[in-house]
Amino acid sequence: MKKYFYIFIFLFLYSHVAAHTTHYKGIIKIEMEVFRNNKSIGYSNYFFEHGDNTLTVKNYTQFKVKLLGANIFTIASEAIEKYKKEKLIYFKSTTFQNGKEKYVNLNYNSSKNKFIIDGSSYKGEASTDSVIGNWWNHKILEANKQISPLTGSIKNQVVQLIGKENIIINGKNYDTYHYKLKSKDKSLPKNKKLDFDIWVNEENNLIIKVNYSRMGNWEYRLKSFKIN
Repeated sequence: MKKYFYIFIFLFLYSHVAAHTTHYKGIIKIEMEVFRNNKSIGYSNYFFEHGDNTLTVKNYTQFKVKLLGANIFTIASEAIEKYKKEKLIYFKSTTFQNGKEKYVNLNYNSSKNKFIIDGSSYKGEASTDSVIGNWWNHKILEANKQISPLTGSIKNQVVQLIGKENIIINGKNYDTYHYKLKSKDKSLPKNKKLDFDIWVNEENNLIIKVNYSRMGNWEYRLKSFKIN
């Protein structure tokens, strides 16, 4: 009986996810706070601009990890992604990680029906079922491949529904679906593997929390969102 219950939940949520960017109609801002070892260290904020059959999303991410007053890990990133009729047509990001520049330039080539990527870690083509690995878009939970928003590298992934959970963020209760997202290739080195726990709000399909472990315990938590 439990097995059939989870199958039902998966099919129910999948039918919602299939709507993609239309779920974000009216949303103009999503603010996420970044934590390491339960200490706030920065932010990742998304700003939405809606047009006729178009959506533009701008992201600003910044955080610092300090040890004995000195910065040991820093990220400062800006990105923009554009959608037309719910399909990704453009993505550009510039990131400074510990002062080292990383970048992605992605364009949709309609004649090839492929993404053309010029990134700091990958240059070449990608299939259009690949998704930018950002935390505003719940489409990442149905994709088989994600594109790194920092470097343009492509990773195959598998997603598993853990179940329904009630979680508390900033004193507010959320009914959520809990997912596990992992790299399909188990032979990858640990620092290259995808291994995320993701909680999605049952009510509006916003990603509420993302958790992963790498040089500490990291969390992206929904701080606020604004609807026009």
